[in-house]
Amino acid sequence: MLKWPLGLGLLAVALFSQTARAGETAFELAKEGNRYLGEDSKDKVVQIRSEKSLGTLVPNVWYVSYYDPDAPLNVAEVKFGGGKKMQVKRPGHILEPSLRAHRILDREKLKVDSDRAIEIAKNEPLIANLTLKATRLTLERLAADDNSPVWKVRIWAAKLKNPNNNVDIGEIWLSAEDGRILKNDLQPQRVD
Repeated sequence: MLKWPLGLGLLAVALFSQTARAGETAFELAKEGNRYLGEDSKDKVVQIRSEKSLGTLVPNVWYVSYYDPDAPLNVAEVKFGGGKKMQVKRPGHILEPSLRAHRILDREKLKVDSDRAIEIAKNEPLIANLTLKATRLTLERLAADDNSPVWKVRIWAAKLKNPNNNVDIGEIWLSAEDGRILKNDLQPQRVD
């Protein structure tokens, strides 16, 4: 049996813990995605989106879209699952209608990461008494004429009569710059 000196064993545990935590938030994944792109695309995020989370409020599958001057539609997309790169593609068709690859999100304004966006959304008083089950997040510009970055957090909650089933109760928009709620389209009555 291989024995490691205590110092090396602790170092290995620390490194493993750091690796296990890597890629948990959208901004960490965007930084990780830079490794799979050319120099012209690094840090030029145009959109981040997740799939609906499963069994937790934190999504496990994310798509980070970057400006890529060499791609057919000037966009490269890195897909992550469980914090690991799954796929890199440069689509020949528009993935998201709102995606404008030439409109890069201003990194200086990206201060509220996905974990904080979920916390803000779930602490909304309107849904305080509901059992929240899942989320889906999208980070993009507020509007075609407004470059402010906004998190759109869609939320699912347990139904009252059958808590094993969940229902989409709407979406909340918040500023990725300061966490202010910009739009609240939550409909808690849908859990009836």
